[in-house]
Amino acid sequence: QVQLVESGGGLVQPGDSLRLSCVASGRTFSGYAMAWFRQAPGKEREFVAGTSRVGSNTYFADYTDSVKGRFTASRDNAKNALYLQMNRLKPEDTAVYYCAARSKSTATPTRNDYDYWGQGTQVTVSS
Repeated sequence: QVQLVESGGGLVQPGDSLRLSCVASGRTFSGYAMAWFRQAPGKEREFVAGTSRVGSNTYFADYTDSVKGRFTASRDNAKNALYLQMNRLKPEDTAVYYCAARSKSTATPTRNDYDYWGQGTQVTVSS
């Protein structure tokens, strides 16, 4: 049974940092694209960052414009994990953050392209 489990969310102040983790089980995801999405109250789930496999242990990460320069997505195949380092957080980053995996090597910003999803972790940025 495939599972993606996110952790690391919480309540922080504007300008603070958080690191989200997503640990996968049930199969090896090294060949899969993995991504982070988020959903704020009353809004659609949106793409945040994606990691595409470009080599045996090398991934290319891309980001939505609003987080470029502040967020960094990374992978650790030994742990079957995906991470999201979030710096200089803003109130508009408040959302439930979801980890997703796609059974192809290239990440896309389209939520329907993903085969597996985690349950989400809440990130709240407020003073």
